[in-house]
Amino acid sequence: MLLAPRTALIRNLFVSGTNGALTLIILLIAPLGLTAVIINTTLVILATFTTAQATDRVIRFLQSDRPSRNPVLEADSLQVLPGDEPGQIQRRR
Repeated sequence: MLLAPRTALIRNLFVSGTNGALTLIILLIAPLGLTAVIINTTLVILATFTTAQATDRVIRFLQSDRPSRNPVLEADSLQVLPGDEPGQIQRRR
């Protein structure tokens, strides 16, 4: 599954935010100081986001040798010719 970079970024932000929120809840229950809770939560968010971004880059690298089968990702090779009915898309030659 190949995602657009913007979609992957939004997903990674959502995942890291969720992990950070869960970590914050867990750490607030534990008898730690507020500074330790904030630092640990921030580190979990950053680590999750960095790991997700790195994983997306590895997946893109591994899939780069295979041709894309998704027509949406190949949209730059498609064009609408003048005089055609709306919705008709043809490949460039």
